[in-house]
Amino acid sequence: MSAQPRSSDQRAPESPAEAVDTDRSSPAQAEREPRRAAQPRGLFDPSILVPALGEAFKKLDPRVQARNPVMFVVLVGTVVTLAEAVARPSAFSWSVTVFLFLTVVFANFAEAMAEGRGKAQAATLRRMRTTTEARRLREGEEERVAATELSRGDLVVCEPGDLIPSDGEVVEGVASVDESAITGESAPVIREAGGDRSAVTGGTKVLSDRIVVRISAEPGQTFMDRMISLVEGASRQKTPNEVALTILLSALTLVFLPVVVVLEPFAHYARGSVPIVSLVALLVALIPTTIGALLSAIGIAGMDRLVQRNVLAMSGRAVEAAGDVSTLLLDKTGTITLGNRMASAFLPVGGHQEAELADAAQLASLADETPEGRSIVVLAKQRFDLRGREMAAGYSFVPFSAQTRMSGLDVAGRHIRKGAAEAVRHWVVEQGGQVPDELDSIVTRTAKAGSTPLVVADGGEVLGVVELKDVVKTGIQERFDQLRAMGIRTVMITGDNPLTAAAIASEAGVDDYLAEATPEAKMDLIRSEQEGGRLVAMTGDGTNDAPALAQADVGVAMNTGTMAAKEAGNMVDLDSNPTKLIDIVEIGKQLLITRGALTTFSIANDVAKYFAIIPALFTTTYPQLQALNVMRLHSPHSAILSAVIFNALVIVALIPLALRGVRYRPAGAAALLRRNLLIYGVGGLIAPFAGIKIIDLIITLAGFH
Repeated sequence: MSAQPRSSDQRAPESPAEAVDTDRSSPAQAEREPRRAAQPRGLFDPSILVPALGEAFKKLDPRVQARNPVMFVVLVGTVVTLAEAVARPSAFSWSVTVFLFLTVVFANFAEAMAEGRGKAQAATLRRMRTTTEARRLREGEEERVAATELSRGDLVVCEPGDLIPSDGEVVEGVASVDESAITGESAPVIREAGGDRSAVTGGTKVLSDRIVVRISAEPGQTFMDRMISLVEGASRQKTPNEVALTILLSALTLVFLPVVVVLEPFAHYARGSVPIVSLVALLVALIPTTIGALLSAIGIAGMDRLVQRNVLAMSGRAVEAAGDVSTLLLDKTGTITLGNRMASAFLPVGGHQEAELADAAQLASLADETPEGRSIVVLAKQRFDLRGREMAAGYSFVPFSAQTRMSGLDVAGRHIRKGAAEAVRHWVVEQGGQVPDELDSIVTRTAKAGSTPLVVADGGEVLGVVELKDVVKTGIQERFDQLRAMGIRTVMITGDNPLTAAAIASEAGVDDYLAEATPEAKMDLIRSEQEGGRLVAMTGDGTNDAPALAQADVGVAMNTGTMAAKEAGNMVDLDSNPTKLIDIVEIGKQLLITRGALTTFSIANDVAKYFAIIPALFTTTYPQLQALNVMRLHSPHSAILSAVIFNALVIVALIPLALRGVRYRPAGAAALLRRNLLIYGVGGLIAPFAGIKIIDLIITLAGFH
């Protein structure tokens, strides 16, 4: 079996010796960077647009329309005006009927466009699924069976070139796995038995070595099956916020329905009359048809935006909750910091020079395959141009062990060691050397700064200290400032001691931190936040994270993590990038802002329709109402028809906004509300006045009075 790198989700790293002569980046390395399998489809992709047109007409089924009370009323009104147009044919009746029909079709088209993007992604996933043959282990013997015959608990063997037949966990061995079928990224990852990197997904491919996998899913219930179902929208349910808004829209519809119905007897009492086609047009203008038409599309598009970021939301509720999150729990390692402590400084003692310390530290680290060891080699190369070394036959490497807490190199009579301060101090004394008095102060100062001190010695001589530091990711402090502007509190979670945790928290700019975190401590923190009425989001990948992921309102599990973590969370990040939690919150807020903006616009633009239709209906009976005809529309018929046409066309105009979402800018709730009212409230008042007037002029010029 070939040796495997210790890094579990990156390509195999170069050795420290190679790192001496390798620049930090190169074209070859750039070619190895992860790439997306496909870019998100455009809003008007013909492969989505054409099927959506067909789906828009299929959705005219009354059983489908009944799920949207507002559009169901419009559909019923269309049937009523159609009957009236057949019984008493006129250009006006037929025109109103046609545009009421188009209003329903356009609403269906918006929903079908949103669903079409998910279905296109699901079709791509289906093509990736193949009939896989598995090598099942029974009583130590292998037997070949179809993947569909596997049951939960079965053991299967996978070797280079084999497709993993179903979801499971590695119980034996370690292997490099190609997960591009799931994540869209070309870089292979390491999966190994024991620990938090043991989960494997059906349909991924083993590239090296041999592993034994215990199946954890029944046929038809694999992660891929669930993913297809979710992105296709088959299992999507309305979120609580969406349900509440649907109830509000239904209530508004029910309020206006009797109002319109009694207008006919009222007009008769006033010795006038109101055509039934005009009454239906008035009802459609009064009820919030714009947001009713786009509400479902907004919700579907929100989940689709997450899928485009390679995040699988198990429910729309999770996406919505992400938009209302007020506390973010972020793991330090890999989220706030780069993931491994890196060498940042050489601190010599006892009159030794920094270059001398760097030379010895680099020699002691040539065979050290850990990221920390590699960083020492690279830092010595950068600071003192120490390169071109070869691990000669005379080198005798001393590996790190938990007992000695040191590693090093013996060569040409030299015995170089690096390791924990106490361990190296004892070793130097055993070699007959003395420890400089200044060593303790440097070690203490380094530890208080939140760094890890590694002491380096050459025989009986202590040369100095290598400072290993958690490197905070570039730009992470600015991201936290943005979250703070949204009113979101950030809490760093780490297993470090409080001193180290405080130093990293201060540098990163988080609002608070939890040091020496245990599963119980995480749960207690989440519950205390929730008791204060706050929604909490967190990320995790291990079995010990599962309780906290289940307790959090938004639990994002890493795809590289254990099955327990993925089943406990309500989102799975296929890229296993913990910082994506920040993007998830922004997408959730964008969903809520889009829904609020279009609701504001819909209610505001109804005002202009009142000024168009009400004077047109009653100006004959009550000439005083002509004062409300502020748009000076040409005639009652042109006014009503202009309002109905605008009502239909505005849905089409807003489809791209509903699918793409309102652009999100970090800001407080008050600022967002002001922006919403100014742009979509005022805009919703002005746009219909201009639009209806323009349509009225076109109708008049066309000779329709």
